Amino acid sequence: MILSQDIAENLAAVKSRVEIAAKADGRTENDINLIAVSKTKPAPLIYAALSAGHRLFGENRLQEAEEKWPALREEFSNVRLHLIGPLQRNKVKRSLQLFDAIETVDRPKLATTLAREMDVSGLRPDCYLQVNTGEEVQKSGVIPSELDAFVALCRDELELPVRGLMCLPPKTEEPALNFGLLRELAKRNGLEELSMGMTADFEIAIRFGATVVRVGTAIFGERAPLPTV
Repeated sequence: MILSQDIAENLAAVKSRVEIAAKADGRTENDINLIAVSKTKPAPLIYAALSAGHRLFGENRLQEAEEKWPALREEFSNVRLHLIGPLQRNKVKRSLQLFDAIETVDRPKLATTLAREMDVSGLRPDCYLQVNTGEEVQKSGVIPSELDAFVALCRDELELPVRGLMCLPPKTEEPALNFGLLRELAKRNGLEELSMGMTADFEIAIRFGATVVRVGTAIFGERAPLPTV
């Protein structure tokens, strides 16, 4: 079991790896945003990461984030929080109030709801369009052949604050192929931000131009196994 005192050491190790990968790509560690994926992690472990100076985190579920982050933000007001899990349209309003970025804009109806709620609330968190690079039927995201039209809808028609693209490569495929595809799709659409790469492959993602990497296990340890019935 990982302990709170391990978090700072793990963060330092991951940031060192980010720095090395960035230099190999002709960039610096300041060009890469490291999201500490805190989904399913208890507040004490997140507090340890905050105490170590980290300020960028990712959560998968709105309800879980609502339970943990308001209290943490009372002490650490400069935190940035990204939603990296699927978003239901009936939770858009609450998500805008909590998250600084929505990385999973994946369908026109959600984009339309986001635009409407942003107009009402005045809140405009950064948006990333999720691309289903592997065209997996069970996975969210727009397929590559439909991305150009989706970018036009989100950025030009709805005027969402689209920052870039995000993907989750198939576990059975070489991630580099998916990272390279996402890079080309972003370039074609004039988007600069690429959110791609996790614990197992973030260094490869950086080599292919990632500007955001999402790392959980290497910082917080393995997720606890699901209980058996």
